[in-house]
Amino acid sequence: MEYRFTKENFETEVMNSDVPVLVDFYADWCGPCKMMGPVVEELAREYDGKFKVGKIDVDQEPQLAQKYGVMSIPYFAFIKKGSLYDDEMGAVPKERLVRKMEAMI
Repeated sequence: MEYRFTKENFETEVMNSDVPVLVDFYADWCGPCKMMGPVVEELAREYDGKFKVGKIDVDQEPQLAQKYGVMSIPYFAFIKKGSLYDDEMGAVPKERLVRKMEAMI
């Protein structure tokens, strides 16, 4: 299941999550973000129950983007037990995201 993270649910769904979280910071107008969309959806299905995978629209949630120092999108934040564990920027191969996710499980 792919989540939509907002400032209203971020603390509960991400920071207090019992499982690691992959947050995709994106925007609707971003070409590379659109390219990564299907990859993020696949990861959400494949890791359901082991990982929370979701998106944050940087135009709708600028405070969250600022909190994580997002300067370029897509930006992927890997969060475990309320802390940033790793990150990745740009359109990257699915395997690179999978490696980082597997390291967190």
